[in-house]
Amino acid sequence: MISYLLLAVREQFALGTSIVPTSDLEVAFKDADVAILVGGFPRKQGMQRKDLIEKNVTIFKAQGAAIEQFASRNIKVLVVANPANTNCLIAMENAPSIPRKNFSALTRLDHERLRSFLVEKVNETQTSKVTSKDVTKCIIWGNHSSTQVPDVSYVDVKLPAAAKAEALSTFVKDADWIENKLVKDVQERGAAIIKARKLSSAMSAAAAIGAHMRDWFAGSKDGEYVSMAICSDGNKYGVPEGLIYSFPVKCTGAGAYEVVNGLPISPRIDGMMKATAVELTEEKADAMEILSRQ
Repeated sequence: MISYLLLAVREQFALGTSIVPTSDLEVAFKDADVAILVGGFPRKQGMQRKDLIEKNVTIFKAQGAAIEQFASRNIKVLVVANPANTNCLIAMENAPSIPRKNFSALTRLDHERLRSFLVEKVNETQTSKVTSKDVTKCIIWGNHSSTQVPDVSYVDVKLPAAAKAEALSTFVKDADWIENKLVKDVQERGAAIIKARKLSSAMSAAAAIGAHMRDWFAGSKDGEYVSMAICSDGNKYGVPEGLIYSFPVKCTGAGAYEVVNGLPISPRIDGMMKATAVELTEEKADAMEILSRQ
């Protein structure tokens, strides 16, 4: 299997000069500038959330320690394996010399799912069809879980022939659809995919990883927000510190980003943001308790 994967990668990525398959953490992380952590213990039937966290604590404690010991001091880390936010937190806590802002978890997949649903809804009433690039300022707050908060409060839509973008409310006036069906569809999309194909997301997750890393290093588009789960320390939205929590950010290039601050938050969104923070706080408490026993 490994030899097949290596062959496939070499065929598709001509710029790759060297590919080293290894299970040795020192070899894997030696002087690494980027780490995309996709390997975690999958949730199995009958497992409780704490059981899944306990399995992954061991994996991400070891990977965090390896990053601390072997990687570049400026490494950028993206955690994809679920529970992604808490796995990222564990890795970060075990690499204390690496800046906390260099760790992130993937919520770009949820961000793109939200954008896709909005494209479909707008196109129901428009003869001039929009695509994902025409829908901007989507936000995912919080955890990459069913408590995530899809927020369209600031979304703009630009029709292909229009001179400028307009607010989403110009095109979608059904508040009940936004507040109930849309939110639920985004929150439950991952489970729906697993039910349909008996496997989790593949190509869409890979595309989201690529978009996350591209924006992180090359910068996001002017006027656009992208969703990244990052360390909540110092945030202006009342989220408890010490969590990995998804915020709207603007990437300025070269691995730098800044949270979009000052956005008015409605009472409905605020309540949901608090609920997802509670879930993340509980996950963190479980993880820290498990770590204390190791």
